[in-house]
Order: sequence, then C-alpha cells, then structure tokens
Amino acid sequence: MRILVVEDNPSVSSMLELFFSKEGITGEFAADGLEGYQKYRQNDFDLLILDWMLPGMDGIALCRKIREEGSSVPIIMLTAKDSDSDQVIGFEMGADDYVTKPFSPLTLMARIKAVMRRARKAEPVSDMIQTRHFLVNKETREIQKDGEPVQSLTPKEFDLLVFFLQHPKQVFSREQLLEQVWGYQFYGDERTVDVHIKRLRKKIAGGDALFHTVWGVGYKFEEHAD
Repeated sequence: MRILVVEDNPSVSSMLELFFSKEGITGEFAADGLEGYQKYRQNDFDLLILDWMLPGMDGIALCRKIREEGSSVPIIMLTAKDSDSDQVIGFEMGADDYVTKPFSPLTLMARIKAVMRRARKAEPVSDMIQTRHFLVNKETREIQKDGEPVQSLTPKEFDLLVFFLQHPKQVFSREQLLEQVWGYQFYGDERTVDVHIKRLRKKIAGGDALFHTVWGVGYKFEEHAD
C-alpha cells in the first residue's frame, strides 16, 4: 500500500513513518499543501492522509481541489477540530473519514484498513435500487427521488442513504452504522453518524419524515405512501 501523508508536524510524520514501516506500508511525506499536491500529481497513491491546518494550502482546500479534478482516491483528514460543523466541512469537501488529534497509530491504522476495504468493494455495473420514492444507480452514484435528482450528496451521505434504502424499517445503532457504512467498529465518534443523518434530512425533500430517531437505540429509515 502506498500512502501520501501531508503533515507539517515533524513528530507526527516521524511517528507515522516508523509505524508504516512496521506495517509494510510505503509512506510519502510532504510538509505543506502545495508540496503535497505536487507529490499527489506526480505519483499514484492508494490513500491520502491530509492534516487540516497546513502552510501553503490547507488540507480542506487540498481535499476539495483533488475532488474537483474527479479523483476518488480515499482521503482521511487529521484534525484537532472536533465540532460537528468542522466535520461537516471536511465531509462536504469529499473526505472519506477523519481522525482527531491526538490519536494513536493503531486507531489510524483501523481507519485506513476500513477506508481501503470500502474502496476495494467495487459496485456491480448497472446495479440499480428502486423503492417507493427513490431510484438509485450505484454505478454512476446517481439518485432520484420522485423523479427529481438528489444532488450535492457527499460520498458518505450517498453510501449511508443507499444502506438505509437496502434495509428499510430496520433499526440500527450508531455503532452498527459505523461498522456497516464506514467499515470500522465503534471508537467513540458516534457524532459522525448524527452529522450525516442531519445533513441528509436537510438535503432530501421530506427527509425529516424518512429518517427516524429511535430514542435510546439509533435510527431507522421508512418510506410512507403519500
């Protein structure tokens, strides 16, 4: 596995370089966003790890630029920010996951493996899902609701919606959703699920009537006849 790490803290980079070598991972390192972008353009990487705060070009701007160029390379953000709004910004720019500093290498490795498992699960060609209100093309990652396109979904919002469409009326805990959609077991960041549910409710017409909070348990998705 070949990973690009864009991180301006030398101690963090040194820690990751040592850990990667033990895990058999080839790590490339850059200390600012512009250098990171150049390395990204010049090499093929399986995954990118971007620090949020970087000189030259911050991690969010770098993530957005890479996504605007059409790349689907998995991206994990490293951030000292832990508020819902900061998480939303990262996910909206196309990040696949985030790890809050300080972190242990083992936690980061679990996230890396989970993101890579998802990336390797290629969806079948022309795999369609049709429900009462939704039509989904998983190959092109297009969604229609009542014949109208659902736009501006982030990759993870799309994955979460598709999971619910495939499991209607079933109640899932936050831990189960993290494992099934994000691909890793619960590590104390259940707000990730809450943020994505909140965003889906806002982005999908009638979303409040689709995504139901089951108090003390988690969430379920249910479509009702009009």
